Amino acid sequence: MASCLIQKKNKTMEKNLFDFGTDIKISSENPTEKSETVVSEKLSEIDSLDFKLSQHFHDKFIVQRSLTRQLVSFQANKTMTSYRWYKYKEAFSAPLVEYLLARYGIVSGKVLDPFAGSGTTLFAASALGMDVDGIELLPIGQQIIAARLCLEREFTADDFAAVKQWLETCPWKQSQVRYPLPKLRITDGAYSIETSDAIERYVGALQQENERVRLILRFALLCILESISYTRKDGQYLRWDYRSGRRRGGKPFHKGDIFNFDQAICAKIGEILQDLKLSGGRLEERIQGNIHLFQGSCLDVMPQLPCDSYDAIVTSPPYCNRYDYTRTYALELALLGVSENELLDLRQQMLSCTVENRAKDLLAINPQWANAVEAADRQELLQAILRYLEDKKAQGKLNNSGIPRMVRGYIYEMACIIAECSRVMKQNAYLFMVNDNVRYAGASVSVDMILSSIAENLGLHVENVLVLPNGKGNSSQQMGEHGRDPLRKCVYVWRKA
Repeated sequence: MASCLIQKKNKTMEKNLFDFGTDIKISSENPTEKSETVVSEKLSEIDSLDFKLSQHFHDKFIVQRSLTRQLVSFQANKTMTSYRWYKYKEAFSAPLVEYLLARYGIVSGKVLDPFAGSGTTLFAASALGMDVDGIELLPIGQQIIAARLCLEREFTADDFAAVKQWLETCPWKQSQVRYPLPKLRITDGAYSIETSDAIERYVGALQQENERVRLILRFALLCILESISYTRKDGQYLRWDYRSGRRRGGKPFHKGDIFNFDQAICAKIGEILQDLKLSGGRLEERIQGNIHLFQGSCLDVMPQLPCDSYDAIVTSPPYCNRYDYTRTYALELALLGVSENELLDLRQQMLSCTVENRAKDLLAINPQWANAVEAADRQELLQAILRYLEDKKAQGKLNNSGIPRMVRGYIYEMACIIAECSRVMKQNAYLFMVNDNVRYAGASVSVDMILSSIAENLGLHVENVLVLPNGKGNSSQQMGEHGRDPLRKCVYVWRKA
């Protein structure tokens, strides 16, 4: 159809030129229309390969009505004891972990989460009596897990009493000791003068407490930073309220209520104490499995783990959606003392999920990943998508030129992580992964099928791909041009064959 339209337009142009008696020679094709035809052909190729792969996996996809968006997100944790303390928006829920382990008959053994985040898999599986290992790169996730472990396994009745005393006397109000509030360029001006002063007094006052109490009081502070600031976490960055004076162009943003420091910190300490109260200072008395957290990137840590060690892996990696956790969690990272250079290092160590990630030399990190890289090289749909995105980049039609590099980096790095998962899993062990599909420049990136195809080449059997009944809407960058076409959100279920 496109070719017919081009020929018709060219004939009309040719006739008009001859009518004016010109001897100008014209090309048989309009460059703009030719470019559009090439784009259309490349999208057709992607659609064709996507359909081919969907036929390959057609009996694996199961629309699972019990998998609500609430269950596969933080929402189901919001009212749960201990999980509700820190709103880690990228987390899935503890009930999801319990559901998956029960459905596939995993009642004992050892579990791994390579992207531990705030520790949902660690604590949910441990509560079922399993030993659990986690890997987490970001200091905020490490701090959340450390605080929960302290409260569950180390906190004493005296520690409980000390925190309760803080709630009753608010010692920071009278404190003359201030601890200078660390800042990053992207957090400068995040608080009012009064709030900054209160934070500095609070941190100064807690220095007199023992290490366990300091950890919990600092954790309570981390839990409220967003609510007392001029900022709101908004995916790729921090969004600034107009009252900060830092607003850029565009419509002024109003985040709603900005909470008073004293009220916010007292409410959070009270919430923690309430959850601990019935157990007299410990969160739970029942037997729990051991928890061990490795701090760092799973690309660095996983090659050090022994083969055939885990009975299950339950995880959710960052999605290929341009979200930059070093920005969205900048307030917390600044308070934890992360410097500007350390922030940049963290951004580059993360899985390539943001356009600022530079390409990683995966084979230099681990030569044993040659099979994983080759599996990604051979994945036809992935390669067609990458060619299309590179063409769009060359035409200047991407809203960010780093998108092709990010998509490539994401899938290739995930291929290496899948290879490591396969290596460390026991025979017939299950891997459960929550992930999203994405779309860039009109091209749908079926992350679920691409990664499942790669997994098949790396020793894993695709048991199921559990699909949420309601798809995810298009991204904000795509909405205007491509509408709100739904994208699959899935839980992958792979087994070591």
